[in-house]
Amino acid sequence: MTLLIAALFAEVGLVLVVMPWSPLWDRNYFLEAVPHLRALVTSNYFRGAISGLGLINIAASIGELVAIFASRPTPGSAHVFRSEPAQDGH
Repeated sequence: MTLLIAALFAEVGLVLVVMPWSPLWDRNYFLEAVPHLRALVTSNYFRGAISGLGLINIAASIGELVAIFASRPTPGSAHVFRSEPAQDGH
């Protein structure tokens, strides 16, 4: 499940980084429906802010992947399982 969350963060992050700079950004339904937002949405500052949110999502994805791989046991550190209960003096 955590791997799916990391993949979702990465995908959303890539879309948020790339989409504001694509030609589709200028030709969307919402800009045609609300024309006074065009100046704000097509501003390079706004596009950069959206791309920054995408970079944060990509960083979260990398953090999730690091947590996944850090919690895996390494091949040299196999867990030792006891077949007998531990003797604790009782």
